[in-house]
Amino acid sequence: MAESGGSGGGVDAPKQPGVQAALAPFEAWSQWFMNNMGNMSAAPGASVPWLASPGISTGEEAQAVPQGAIANDPLLSAMDKLWDSNPLSNVMPVNWLEVTRALQTLWMREMSDPARAVQRATEYNQQLFEATQQVWADAANRFWGTSQQQEEEGEQGALKEGDSRFSAEEWEANPFYQTLMQNYLIASDYLMNEAEETADGEEGTEEQRRLQFYLKQFVEAMAPVNFLLTNPEATRRALETGGMNLVDGARNLLRDLDDGRLSMVDAEAFEVGENLATTPGKVVYRNELMELIQYEPKTEQVYETPILFIPPWINKYYIVDLNPERSFVSYLLEQGFQLFMISWKNPDASMADTKFEDYITKGPLEAVDVVRQITGAERANPVGYCIGGTLLSMMLPYLEVGDDEEEKQKFGPPTFMVALQDFSEVGETSVFIDEPQVDFMELQMKERGYLDSRRMYNTFNLLQSRQLIWANVINNYLLGQDPPPVDMLYWNSDSTRQARDAHTFYVRNTYLENNLVEPGKVKLNGRPIDLRRITDDVYAVGAQEDHIVPWGAAWQISKLAPEANVHFTLASGGHIAGMMNPPAKEKGKYWTTTEDAGRYENAEEWLENAEEYEGTSWWEDFTAWLGQRSGEMVDPPPVGSEEYPPIEDAPGTYVKEEVA
Repeated sequence: MAESGGSGGGVDAPKQPGVQAALAPFEAWSQWFMNNMGNMSAAPGASVPWLASPGISTGEEAQAVPQGAIANDPLLSAMDKLWDSNPLSNVMPVNWLEVTRALQTLWMREMSDPARAVQRATEYNQQLFEATQQVWADAANRFWGTSQQQEEEGEQGALKEGDSRFSAEEWEANPFYQTLMQNYLIASDYLMNEAEETADGEEGTEEQRRLQFYLKQFVEAMAPVNFLLTNPEATRRALETGGMNLVDGARNLLRDLDDGRLSMVDAEAFEVGENLATTPGKVVYRNELMELIQYEPKTEQVYETPILFIPPWINKYYIVDLNPERSFVSYLLEQGFQLFMISWKNPDASMADTKFEDYITKGPLEAVDVVRQITGAERANPVGYCIGGTLLSMMLPYLEVGDDEEEKQKFGPPTFMVALQDFSEVGETSVFIDEPQVDFMELQMKERGYLDSRRMYNTFNLLQSRQLIWANVINNYLLGQDPPPVDMLYWNSDSTRQARDAHTFYVRNTYLENNLVEPGKVKLNGRPIDLRRITDDVYAVGAQEDHIVPWGAAWQISKLAPEANVHFTLASGGHIAGMMNPPAKEKGKYWTTTEDAGRYENAEEWLENAEEYEGTSWWEDFTAWLGQRSGEMVDPPPVGSEEYPPIEDAPGTYVKEEVA
């Protein structure tokens, strides 16, 4: 049993026999802290019983936070020093205090069952010993020319598929680096496995998800490739360049500190309208919230019913028109569709009072009237991407409860691209959204009138920290190289602000309270929103590896709109790459069924019955479905009209507005 410590409120390390051995898996991390942050004076978590998970005994009753608790606790002290002194804290969004809390929580779980902890620690040490022994035995065999390669499938410390961090030849050829890599991988596996195995009934809870997320952030941050002296490629480059890579890296760091964020792309290589968003078209309408682009047709005849594309306003629309080879816009035009695109304005303080309803009434509702007047069509088929799809799913029942019968006929069968309606399962994004964080976000927006773009930018980067943060830390600062010219990364960095009132309404009614699934709970301009009023044919698509909209959540529209005939398709890839995957690449695949997706009990049952299409894209399935619902082929209308003459060339003005 732990005993009370001195006046500082600290607690001595537990005295149970063998308990200290249970700390062995944390020794690698503790040693790093000791070397970089100063001496550690207590066992992890010993001085902070207030960080313990509810229901897990710490050996004493929880007390108020003692004076100097952070200073006395080794991990919190280290994290506090790291956060305050590390210059990268201004360009990397890692929340070190949350990481520390996750480590504390895991340690408390371990201590709730000392016998098991000792057993697992013994197994961990055995794995380390065997891995180290094997590395040096292989090195000796290679030296004597008697090397025998032995690979065990699924062994601890094995590189995961797609993990390119240890691709430098030294990680396999040099026994020092190979031992370092094996120790890191085994320790990482241990931490992540223990987070699952000690859940004890908390599987699937928000606390468990938060624990696993921040442990993952810690594991990614502590990879030896992220540090100069344990990155063989960086040290080799320093020798080859006489240290100039470090000079260049320092210059890159100073530039990023000045910009206030980590550079991911060569921004000079791209310009919207020049080599991005180049599909020919005209801006035919503009209001204070959006511009409407009409694209020039690419076929002699076009479907009579046009598409109205509603992109998310948390990003810029041109992700669907990056370049001609991967442009969804260009592909739709080549299939004979008429296409109109909403391009949202990047909000500033003057738009603080913009309501969520404005994104409906001044967005697609104004846009569809322009589309119908120019084309002469009775209606437009709406396509909503991400939050644009969520907006679309609110707008349709909003129209159904109105008194204007003509208004109800303005939209044809809707398409939802990786769109959420049920926010009960939102993946790792839930880590960033709870009442305290939303309160803090609202306080920031109250002062500025908008949500700063860097908050959204950092949130999405943390979801893929290995690729979007640490790979760039290595490239920019350790190797001293300029960021690469990648169009998708440029789009990712071209971030937008969020209007205060609209964003508050959206976050609270979706991520925080999940009100859309309750008929009538959400009201827009006094109209109750009931998703059951969506009764037309529906096309919905999810992405297999989506970390923002889990595909099972995207499938839920088939249950939330039970009267609709939902054609659901699952695309390979993630939230962006899975959607922007042209058939010509022949790299993707998708799954779909011919029946209404709602006939199946759940998403898993639907997938069991779905047919897989290899070496192609969901684009082909979508255009075949939409073509059947887009009327006859007709001569294309002119771009613009007498009532809505062209204002300027696409991509327009709003998409070029940058964050100051």
